Amino acid sequence: MLLRDAFKTAIRSLTHGKMRSVLTMLGIVIGIASVIVLMSIGQSAQDLILNQVQSIGSNLIIIIPGAPANGKFSSPASSQGIVITSLKQRDVDSLQREPAVDLTVPEVRGQAEVVYNSNNVTVGYTGSTADFFAISNLAEVSRGQTFSKSDVDSAKHVIVIGPDLANTLFGPNVDPINKIVIVKNVSFRVVGVLAKGGTGAFGVDIGNIVVMPITVAQKQLLGINYFNVIVVQANANYDVNFVKSRISFILQQDHGITNSNKNDFTINTQQDILALLGNITSILTLFLAAIASISLIVGGIGIMNIMLVSVTERTREIGLRKAVGATERDILKQFLIEAVLLTMSGGIIGIVFGAVIVAVIYIILSTFFSIGWVFAFPIYSVFLALLVSTFSGIVFGLYPARQAARKNPVDALRYE
Repeated sequence: MLLRDAFKTAIRSLTHGKMRSVLTMLGIVIGIASVIVLMSIGQSAQDLILNQVQSIGSNLIIIIPGAPANGKFSSPASSQGIVITSLKQRDVDSLQREPAVDLTVPEVRGQAEVVYNSNNVTVGYTGSTADFFAISNLAEVSRGQTFSKSDVDSAKHVIVIGPDLANTLFGPNVDPINKIVIVKNVSFRVVGVLAKGGTGAFGVDIGNIVVMPITVAQKQLLGINYFNVIVVQANANYDVNFVKSRISFILQQDHGITNSNKNDFTINTQQDILALLGNITSILTLFLAAIASISLIVGGIGIMNIMLVSVTERTREIGLRKAVGATERDILKQFLIEAVLLTMSGGIIGIVFGAVIVAVIYIILSTFFSIGWVFAFPIYSVFLALLVSTFSGIVFGLYPARQAARKNPVDALRYE
């Protein structure tokens, strides 16, 4: 039998039992659509996270307290419930004297309830210097202004808040500037509202951010004399890795460290962070795809079962074909083509269905949530889906096809 004739016969057989063919394909459709959606979500999340990190500038270096585990990037000690006090004002002063450093911005962080009249919201607050806004790309305000260096030096009780928090506390039609709010029983005057909201680098909720002078946050709200993080902006005339090595040398001198393996601080450039986040998100994407692939296996087994039933139902047909000269190879070819056509058709429908779901998710997230979701539809997932669906048809269709091909024509013709 020619391959063309085998295709025609297979298509005629599949269209003869339309409902059975549709139900057989359903498992593959769901499986392929799941893989497409999850891989797209994983890629979108990866692009979103990496874009947020890149938005803070390529020449930023982040210093956090505590030695890294096994020399790799580690999270700030405070996020692990460990308090490490190794970063202090002397470190900031030393770094500010380094020619390869443009800006040195210390930060302290905490969480508290912000109260205005009967309205209250629990948010995370940041204490920093006036350079915080420039180094974080948050210098643009919709109302008022950011606080100044003199406000920090004189420990003024002033804050700059995000637009979402301003709307929650004061309402859409009230000017928040010069309004007094209470944070941890301390009064603050609102001097500025940031122009943009949404989610910033490292998951910071800019819309609900509260920024105050570090002198006030340290002494009156937290009662500490150390920093949770120091952000350094490297001079554009110097290589970032060179600046990183200079920072390490300066901090080792300040802390009396002679062995780099005993550092009580961790330094990371943006490239270090991007590499780590890229690895994590890639692994998560593959993990999600692997989970979704389970449904492909289930769908393939479903196809095999239906094909076995089909073989039984068409026993007399198989016997008749073999009686008029069809070989085992012809029968094998016909049933195998049927299985591949089913899985490929299911794969194509699954790709379209998955693309529609991805588009709907993007529209919903970009319309109703201010998270800057990135639309990503990885083309490689389409080719992977088609490859997997075709492979599934061959693997799961081979056994039923061989069962059909091996039937004895005499016994098949006698089958009732």
